[in-house]
Amino acid sequence: MTTNPSLQLWLYDTTLRDGTQREGLSVSIEDKLRIAHKLDQLGIPFIEGGWPGANPKDVQFFWELQENPLKQAEVVPFCSTRRPHAIAADEPMLQAILAAGTRWVTIFGKSWDLHVTAGLKTSLEENLAMIGDTIEYLRSQGRRVIYDAEHWFDGYKQNPDYALQTLTAAMTSGAEWLVLCDTNGGTLPHEVTQIVKDVVTEIGNRELLTGNEEKALTQSPITNHQFPITKIGIHTHNDSEMAVANALAAVMAGATMVQGTINGYGERCGNANLCSLIPNLQLKLGYSCIGEHQLNQLTEASRFVSEVVNLAPDEHAPFVGRSAFAHKGGIHVSAVERNPLTYEHIQPELVGNQRRIVISEQSGLSNVLAKARTCGIELDKDHPQARQILQRMKELESQGYQFEAAEASFILLMYEALGRREQFFEVKGFQVHCDLVEVKETTNSLATVKVAVNGKNILEVAEGNGPVAALDAALRKALVNFYPQIADFELTDYKVRILNGHTGTAAKTRALVESGNGQQRWTTVGVSTNILEASYQAVVEGLEYGLLLHFQAEKALKV
Repeated sequence: MTTNPSLQLWLYDTTLRDGTQREGLSVSIEDKLRIAHKLDQLGIPFIEGGWPGANPKDVQFFWELQENPLKQAEVVPFCSTRRPHAIAADEPMLQAILAAGTRWVTIFGKSWDLHVTAGLKTSLEENLAMIGDTIEYLRSQGRRVIYDAEHWFDGYKQNPDYALQTLTAAMTSGAEWLVLCDTNGGTLPHEVTQIVKDVVTEIGNRELLTGNEEKALTQSPITNHQFPITKIGIHTHNDSEMAVANALAAVMAGATMVQGTINGYGERCGNANLCSLIPNLQLKLGYSCIGEHQLNQLTEASRFVSEVVNLAPDEHAPFVGRSAFAHKGGIHVSAVERNPLTYEHIQPELVGNQRRIVISEQSGLSNVLAKARTCGIELDKDHPQARQILQRMKELESQGYQFEAAEASFILLMYEALGRREQFFEVKGFQVHCDLVEVKETTNSLATVKVAVNGKNILEVAEGNGPVAALDAALRKALVNFYPQIADFELTDYKVRILNGHTGTAAKTRALVESGNGQQRWTTVGVSTNILEASYQAVVEGLEYGLLLHFQAEKALKV
């Protein structure tokens, strides 16, 4: 869908502040800087960097950005209004905000009378004064202000007149954006639609009454676009699984700023996910958010942020997840091969993702042929090896293998059936010895492997804190002199599942090993009644597939 420049939306990312409030998520200053620069490349206009008065890390973050500024985005500090019965000019936290050296600041204030009386323990009139005094002071210091109306929707539903008074206080004091926050995440889309429409109408009327229509359009420092003195924004949380839907509803009702986080990170159930909002707004509704060349970086940006914050990517995330355009059923695959529109709502490439054909026991021949094509191998249904690959895959899956979760192992199986599997090395045998040190309550493992490379036998020994770690270390030690690139491979995840638990300790085990080289990740599988044998299969294939990727890339560069 072609975007309409007149339908300009302003994205505001709060991954580095609201997003870091997610349980189990922690970032260093270096992490925050890397993410900020990635969001800048993505074309996000506003990036909220944190609360400088709340912790030293955020203070240093803003200092670092003064030395190495962003190219196009406005970095924004976040802070509350002044305290009750204080003077904004005397507030230390506001001095920290000013010291951040930014053009824009975001201030949040109370919209819900319950929070004013029960939380702040002050009067409704004093809360209005806190909002107005804070914004007026920041404006007097040359700052442009975004006002976040905290708990807006709950406050409006309980006391609409007072909630609107808080917005008027912010607007008449000089706030250029009034952002309506569904802080508890409990509002539904039909409520958001009606309330945002009410606010847009009411704020328009109050601007007329106060004479703001005479004010000139303010030139944005970010682009050549202009926007009126007061505009409405939306900030939603996902406690009812409605954050994205609510943000879309608000935009269609008149909001022109959308706040959210990459991957929907945030406190409790998270914030509105920009990785879903951006393509929905731009591709489905025709709004202008970021450039088309930036939109196709969305998947990479999503995975980059998940790597930096050390959280596994959500494989099933819409638009950017690895499974977002994955096709498993044979009928689906056959249809998509003829016309992708049959089972895909957009072209994966528009958001930087790609179509995947999933291989499993439910697969048909079309899955195998499509997967072969992704590897540059042209097969047709009459090729003698095509059905052989399908039959072998189904036999192995009946034994407990799972190629849906271990595509690297399936690709190796396919190459073997076609006689194209390169033997980079051969493992002649291995032994693993474990000692329990009772004093230290730790288990030390020692692995010995015998490997043949180019007809030469190598015997190596390595220690690890567990048998699989020791085996992996011994294999790497034996092979790294022949294949130096193995030093860049790392085992990033290891999962074990008991397949037939009713047989007790004689149960069959499936081991899944995820490996990576810094740019790509791949998963391999092993199955055996011996957990070490299953792990060995997966670890060996992980190294083999990594070498296959390396030499294929090297060959492609030469061509």
